[in-house]
Amino acid sequence: MSTATISAPTIPSLTPKDFATDQEVRWCPGCGDYSILAQVQKIMPTLGIARENIAIISGIGCSSRFPYYMNTYGMHSIHGRATAVASGLKAARPELSVWIVTGDGDGLSIGGNHTIHLLRRNFDVNIMLFNNQIYGLTKGQYSPTSEEQKVTKSTPMGSIDHPFNPLALALGADATFIARSMDRDPKHLQAMLLRSHGHKGASFLEIYQNCNIFNDGAFEVFTEKGSKSEETLFLEHGQPLVFGANRDKGIRINGFKPEVVRLADGFSADDLWIHDETDLIKAQILTRIFDDPRIEGHLPRPFGVFYAAERPCYEDVLIEQIAVAKEKKVADLDKLLRGNETWNIV
Repeated sequence: MSTATISAPTIPSLTPKDFATDQEVRWCPGCGDYSILAQVQKIMPTLGIARENIAIISGIGCSSRFPYYMNTYGMHSIHGRATAVASGLKAARPELSVWIVTGDGDGLSIGGNHTIHLLRRNFDVNIMLFNNQIYGLTKGQYSPTSEEQKVTKSTPMGSIDHPFNPLALALGADATFIARSMDRDPKHLQAMLLRSHGHKGASFLEIYQNCNIFNDGAFEVFTEKGSKSEETLFLEHGQPLVFGANRDKGIRINGFKPEVVRLADGFSADDLWIHDETDLIKAQILTRIFDDPRIEGHLPRPFGVFYAAERPCYEDVLIEQIAVAKEKKVADLDKLLRGNETWNIV
């Protein structure tokens, strides 16, 4: 008697073009969103996930057009609620790969409350927060990440608000993975997208995205060849914090204060801060390296994975709790309906 074997269905080989739709991409020419879209489409075929098992949820804003241009399931939801919609989807369909596309206005203003609660609950989803420090869709008002004294259509005399630091906020909400990249460094952005996907839990990836219409050049010092090497610090786990055009500068910890040293002044790699993605205290310090690049003696802006930790995911614990409730018949609807607590409505 022969025994039939059933093999698991194979996922067809996909290319970036398979993740592109027939929709006309409607962003302003030169917008950083084009690069982010291209990098997401490039990494998706490498994940080994069928397109029907991927869902991209967005809120409201320029970035929120994203689901239209990705040949996966998706939803263009409402302002600030992408995180709430994605939480419900992941709870109901935990096997899906869920990606959230939001902006500094959508995710940190009207949607700020939803964002922090998703992070503390630790759903296994991937948040891509496009930060251009401006409201682009509504034509150039200041946003929660706009710098102080920012002159915009809604702040003609300069903003008096103190801006949010997105990664510090995420870490304060007990996020288990926080990272930063930029639209104009495709290889680094691809690497961070892959790290975000590989993390089991809520990943929060801040992406510096240039709005060339309403806030052009906001991150120019971090992207231009003439300044990038001196203004950026790329984090690598287990490696010393070194930067500079000639890799001749480093950062060490003096007490709890980071400071820049020159390797030519008698310092070696052993004297420098060694990056550890699992160190929560140092991750908090790194998120606060947030100086204005125009100030003399400032520290470079960090990019890469700041912090990564393991913690049970909300949907996994939820499934376990439901299984226990069913086994112990805790949730007996008939018993509940036959209970003593009843009301007569007249």
